[in-house]
Amino acid sequence: MTARQLLIVEDDNSFARALRRSFERRGYEVAHGADLATVAELLETVTPGFAVVDLKLASESGLECVKLLHARAPQMRIVILTGFASIATAVEAIKLGACHYLPKPANADDIERAFERSEGDVSVPLDGRPTSLKNLEWERIHETLVETDFNISETARRLGMHRRTLARKLEKRPVK
Repeated sequence: MTARQLLIVEDDNSFARALRRSFERRGYEVAHGADLATVAELLETVTPGFAVVDLKLASESGLECVKLLHARAPQMRIVILTGFASIATAVEAIKLGACHYLPKPANADDIERAFERSEGDVSVPLDGRPTSLKNLEWERIHETLVETDFNISETARRLGMHRRTLARKLEKRPVK
């Protein structure tokens, strides 16, 4: 394992390129993979000390990637980045071997700080902002969309709502 080698697992090439440049300026050797197969190939030749993994890859879960990376090198510092933060995925990411879980947008400073943190922070305030009913509904809709591979009809069926009702809700707040 090379201490200053970093693996970026991100399917958004422009974001990956920006992260790569930021970390190279900080002295890291950076490799990039956009999917699980590419990461598996890269691990045949390199074992990085650090990894940044997007939770939602094009058609795969970043959690599978975390599992693969942790199995290959348990001491690797793995940070999950996500635009779809939820308690369930945060817990699973940590259980599978990630050291930290950051919501997007995150920059190289945030990620490097996350790499450095090895213990939890007991000073984190317990009185976070309450989640609104609309946000809870949106999170549940999005979770179900992900579970159904963004199939609107199946998502509506699982949520017990009419397909057109779901479509209207999605028009108001589109999934990116």
